[in-house]
Amino acid sequence: MKEEIVQSGRGTILRRNDQKELRIVVDSNRLDDIFLINGNSFYSQKLKKINLLVKPNDCYMLINKSDEEIEVSYSNDFSNHKTIYNPYKFEFSEKAKIDPIKFIKEFNVPNGFVDVLDKWYSIKFTYSDFSLIYIKPGIGISIQTHRFRSEEWKILKGEPIVINASKVHYYVKAETKFLNAFTMYHSIINPNENPKQIVIVKERWSGKFDEKDIIRAFNPNNYH
Repeated sequence: MKEEIVQSGRGTILRRNDQKELRIVVDSNRLDDIFLINGNSFYSQKLKKINLLVKPNDCYMLINKSDEEIEVSYSNDFSNHKTIYNPYKFEFSEKAKIDPIKFIKEFNVPNGFVDVLDKWYSIKFTYSDFSLIYIKPGIGISIQTHRFRSEEWKILKGEPIVINASKVHYYVKAETKFLNAFTMYHSIINPNENPKQIVIVKERWSGKFDEKDIIRAFNPNNYH
């Protein structure tokens, strides 16, 4: 396969290139309509054609942020490129919320939390001055920004992929910290396949905390 069509608001699979350099070809008039992951870079604006050249063994992914489909072609067959993350893996699956009581017992969640935000793809336990976020395998939370608060993430477990501003960090080790400043794009992907390999993130925030201040720039499974 050397071509694909990316519908409005959707993205390609995050793939790992093979041993050959790969050129992604998109109409030059549509470059402003794309978010791009290319290796360790996340391009959210001012994308240029030179940025569409993927080095051997680097990961790549395109996201269509426009209201119209985008035709994408590649210099090489990408059908054998390894899938690192499929944002639509659970698109047609049943999405039952995580049961907090069962989860607490199974994953030994610390006592003392004052609130729980349970979703089908993640669960957050809020304490007095921080939160613990648990993200299921195969899930990438939305690429988002905040208008009124900044966040500090500390990876505790799971070796996730982290988007932080214009950088992409792969298989991040425990104790690594990231600052997500106001209006900075950020996301976490759990690339693990084992259902027990949960990603755990410790989150602190500053500014005005309000879940409604999230701007979701890419939200593949309507994560809310």
